[in-house]
Amino acid sequence: MKTPMRILLTLLLITGTLGLMAQQTKIDNMRSYDKDATGVFEDAKTSTDFTGLRVRVGGGFAQQYQSLSHSNSGGADLYDLQPGFNLATANLNLDVQLADGIRLNLITYLSARHHPEAWVKGGYIQFDKLPFDGFDAIMEKVTIRVGHMEVNYGDTHFRRTDNGNALYNPFVGNYIVDAFNTEIGGEIYYKDNGLVAMLGLTGGEINGNISTARTSDVDDSDKKAPSIIGKFGYDSGDNNEDVRFRIMSSIYTTSSSSANHIYDGDRGGSRYYLVMSEPGSRASSDFRTGRYNPGFSDKVTAVMFNAFLEASGFELFATYETASGRTNAETDTRKMNQLGFEALYRFGGNENFYLGGRYNTVTADDLGAGQEISINRTQLGGGWFVSPNVLFKLEYVNQNFNDFNSGNILHEGNFKGIMVEAAVGF
Repeated sequence: MKTPMRILLTLLLITGTLGLMAQQTKIDNMRSYDKDATGVFEDAKTSTDFTGLRVRVGGGFAQQYQSLSHSNSGGADLYDLQPGFNLATANLNLDVQLADGIRLNLITYLSARHHPEAWVKGGYIQFDKLPFDGFDAIMEKVTIRVGHMEVNYGDTHFRRTDNGNALYNPFVGNYIVDAFNTEIGGEIYYKDNGLVAMLGLTGGEINGNISTARTSDVDDSDKKAPSIIGKFGYDSGDNNEDVRFRIMSSIYTTSSSSANHIYDGDRGGSRYYLVMSEPGSRASSDFRTGRYNPGFSDKVTAVMFNAFLEASGFELFATYETASGRTNAETDTRKMNQLGFEALYRFGGNENFYLGGRYNTVTADDLGAGQEISINRTQLGGGWFVSPNVLFKLEYVNQNFNDFNSGNILHEGNFKGIMVEAAVGF
């Protein structure tokens, strides 16, 4: 048998095996990767019988076709964008039920815009029960999560695209300011009758930095402080079958860090390839094109408020975020504000189709511009769940950049066009 045919048959066999395992194996109290996970935020808290070690192996795969154009008023050369396919992205998902009430999650990026090689995104152990006497009553309402994991700041990260996992996001692109990071630490949840409260503590950085300085010429002895994450709100959940609403407040704060990445921690990258990029070395390093990073790499305090409503196929999601912070080289703090509003209508058999729009705007005291800049984006589109594991999306996007400084002259920029995305999750 020729080598290409062997490779093809091997891939088909692996894919079939993974899909079979995903269908046969269910891990309690962990979010799934298919259509059932839409509208899901924190993991459920239910009591089930432990029947032994269980493993769920799954994946997330996404491919886009991009037809975008861009322009600016500054005269700088931009890439000559042509319609075509973006790099396919893929995740490997591993969920394990280790013991009664103890579960493990591990996600590996197999292919990402930032990294061509496979590497681990992060993982955690979740305790819904403790293997000690005397804690049963407490653990009926408490969940503990420990690991190097995606921090639970805000609700937008529950509806974002995470590299190959694109089924949670009804649109193609994430928010302009994308709050996402993996940090080492723990989170404690309390849930009771719709009330949701969480307190988290992490090392404040992506890497497990145990030194006091990163470079010999910079004194970073005071640049290590933990990040504190808090969350409080109400989620009606299944209390009302006709109408569901959720309102949530979140805070993320650290007093000092040698390299905080809460606003640029996504290594999967943006879906809008090369927009507003100049030909040259920047294209290979700037994998977050189309987003905005306020650059709070040292001190940051961020607060996010979210509201979610579901009723008769309609779905509304609103975000208000305000943050202040600074880089290691700054003495004064700068500010950033973000607004986002999504409206969807899901229809058809099992609500397999949806139409909707998102409006997102950001204002910030930009370090590079030396004054307040603004960005606004409109996304219009829809999706079709071909099956619970396969989603097809179509989106029109239009984004404007205002008052950016280049050579002491304020400039504007814009990109717009059509995005098509196919995503698989199991």
